[in-house]
This record gives sequence, C-alpha cells and structure tokens, in this order.
Amino acid sequence: MKLDPFYLIVDHVDWLRRLLPCGVKLVQLRIKDASEAVIAAEILEAKKLCSEFGAQLIVNDYWPLALDLGCDFVHLGQEDLASADLAAIRAAGMRLGISTHDEAELATALAAQPDYIALGPVFPTLLKKMPWAPQGLEKLGVWRQKIKDLPLVAIGGLTPSRGIDALRAGADSAAVVTDITLNAHPEARTWEWVEATRGFEKPRRSF
Repeated sequence: MKLDPFYLIVDHVDWLRRLLPCGVKLVQLRIKDASEAVIAAEILEAKKLCSEFGAQLIVNDYWPLALDLGCDFVHLGQEDLASADLAAIRAAGMRLGISTHDEAELATALAAQPDYIALGPVFPTLLKKMPWAPQGLEKLGVWRQKIKDLPLVAIGGLTPSRGIDALRAGADSAAVVTDITLNAHPEARTWEWVEATRGFEKPRRSF
C-alpha cells in the first residue's frame, strides 16, 4: 500500500458517507467523548464504507477496539502511545501511525517503529489549542531528513495550496480536518483537495 497524498480526518461516520464518493482514499476516524458501544458501531460502519469505496481506514486512539474489530491501521498520540500494547498491535499485523510535535516525541515515536510519523501543527489550526507553536514548512524538511524513508504526514492549518507546499517540503501526505468539515461546501472542497493532490507528482514511499 502507498500513502495517499490526501489524508482526510473526520469525527463521525456520516462524513464518510458524504465524502468518500469524492475520491478520498485515506481517512482517519477520530471520535471523542462517546461510549464504547457508539465508537464500535462507528468503526464497523466506517470499515464497511471504506471497503466499498476502496479507501484505507485508520482508527484514532482506540487501539483495543480496533484490534477486536479487525481493523488494520491505528493512529496514536503520544499519551495513547505510552499506554498502548505495541506487541499486541504488531502481533495482529496492524499498521501504526504516531503524532509528533518535538524532538523528544519524535525519538519516542521512532522507538515504537511506526509505519508513519505525523508532524503538526504545520500552520496555525482551529482544531484544538496546542502548547506548540506552528512548526512551519522548514520543520517538515528537518523531519524528512531525520526519519529517512518513513512516510511523513503533515497536519495543522492546511488548505489545498498549503497542502501542496507541505508535500513539496517533504511530507508524503497532507492531513485535513477543519478546512473541509467547517467549509460551507465540504463535498466541493474535498473534490478540490483530491484534484490538487492527485496532480502532485512525487515518488511515493510504500509501507
């Protein structure tokens, strides 16, 4: 599998019903503040939809549920990484993505031998308050050198034009949340992202 240059992140399976038909091939389901039963139902429906549209599903945080439900990809933040059973994740053959924001977190992430590293926020973001200043495009280049051939995901404050800048700066994929989910026309914006990133010609790293 190759890391698609456009990486959609949504908080509800309803977004997948709307946006997968727009050509999305890589999506993370990031659900907050819901019961385990609700999260499990969302994951199962997301799996079904992603299979139907040929998209890769990544489950955020809930790795025990992801294991139980037969998912093949999970993304962990640093706090979740600290408590995750990496041996169980690997034994199940699951792929793993990890968030990073500074050198110490990068070292921690690399020690876990992930399938990709995410760096953010690249630009100011509306998604949540963070203790880190925007990383900037130059930091993507630094991370690119440090992680060598490991896929790199840029996240935070991206628009289609900024996404292309991030890809040119060294990222393999541009992760997007609010630029689509807060857009007045999410489907049209998704098409714009798909068109922009599909036209970005760069050798893709496989994992």
